[in-house]
Amino acid sequence: QVQVVESGGGLVQAGGSLRLSCAASGRTFSNYAMGWFRPAPRKEREFVAAISRSGSYTYYADSVKGRFTISRDNAKNTMYLQMNSLKPEDTAVYYCAAKNGDLSLYRTAGAYGYWGQGTQVTVSS
Repeated sequence: QVQVVESGGGLVQAGGSLRLSCAASGRTFSNYAMGWFRPAPRKEREFVAAISRSGSYTYYADSVKGRFTISRDNAKNTMYLQMNSLKPEDTAVYYCAAKNGDLSLYRTAGAYGYWGQGTQVTVSS
């Protein structure tokens, strides 16, 4: 199994930036595709961004495209989410998730087997 722990959340004004980190331990990090999710109305968790095992492929929700950037450093067993031009509607707990293998069904929370406890992001207007 892989364990993941998020950090980097906080309070920021609208238009500001934050960088979230997701540190992994346990199994080989590069074996796992990774994603970021947040709660949403009528959904348990809404897809935010995903990245392939090598980092060559990235995907984003339309609501964050152009503002957020997902990346990973397999040598450091860490994934990142750079969040720019933050809006009040980005306020949420952000969860890191790991998926063994490729990025099939990457938008589906149920496809990920391993989750962190979440880190709170609050954007004030």
